[in-house]
Amino acid sequence: MSMQAPQARSGHTSLASEITLLLLLSLIWGGSFTLIKIAVPTIPPFTMVAVRVAIAAILLTSIAAAQGHSQPRQRSVWAAFFVQGLLQSALPFTLISWGEMHISSGLAGVLNATPPMFVLAIAMMSGRGRRTISGQKIAGIGLGLAGVALTMGIDALSGFATAAPLAQVAVLGASLCYALAPIWGQRFAKFPAIVTAAGAMSCAAILMLPAAAIVERPWTLAPTAQAIAAVLGLAVICTALAMVIYFRLIRTLGPLGTTSGSYLRAGFAVALGTGLLGERLTWSILAGMALIVAGVIAVTVPSGAGNGKTRPG
Repeated sequence: MSMQAPQARSGHTSLASEITLLLLLSLIWGGSFTLIKIAVPTIPPFTMVAVRVAIAAILLTSIAAAQGHSQPRQRSVWAAFFVQGLLQSALPFTLISWGEMHISSGLAGVLNATPPMFVLAIAMMSGRGRRTISGQKIAGIGLGLAGVALTMGIDALSGFATAAPLAQVAVLGASLCYALAPIWGQRFAKFPAIVTAAGAMSCAAILMLPAAAIVERPWTLAPTAQAIAAVLGLAVICTALAMVIYFRLIRTLGPLGTTSGSYLRAGFAVALGTGLLGERLTWSILAGMALIVAGVIAVTVPSGAGNGKTRPG
């Protein structure tokens, strides 16, 4: 499967609208770190993820049906949905939720901003899409990663040597999943985004519900009202809505462009902390966010583009 940006079925798509959607997706997923932190003290990782993907699956399936879309019947498609659900939701959501029990959200944000690096490495090692990886995109990845480090600051990395090593590996493992997921997800380009999202989330729920029941016995938990509200937000906004946007962007911006939102996600996490939690805004944060924006533009805007339309490459 090629890693070049696929063409939208409806023809050329406004690049400005796709970048706006990328910004929205990054804002939504940037806020998920805060919601996870609120929920995880009283709702453990497997249960949190199981409830999150189950609610999202019900919502997405209902919306797809209301719009007149039927789910595919081929076993091969559902097998592919299971892989997508595992890579995009079940596994990374669990790894991040567990990791944030042991390391700071700042360190988790830095480690989880690496999917574009994994996408580039996969492209270079496998040869798939290598011809579409231009110097501009490589420079954009470097700018974005530098921006994340500058935005999060040295303090965010100060716990790297002392934080639980397995937690760090878990969050990096989630980043690898996020790199593999859009590459795998390109095979669903013929389906409406809502159908793909519903299928993948349904499969993720099938995977996670038994796991949560066996490992954590959720009926014995006593979650707080805040934790329940946080999980509902994760399910409806950070999963159901986000997945529809995500599968559209895979078709229009491609895997590398879509995962470049990881840098923006880290920036939004800092911005939300500043605006909602009263954290201090510094010049290094502003400079880092400027680098992040420059990096995302370099990755998502085609080389030599001057007509405002997306195109492969």
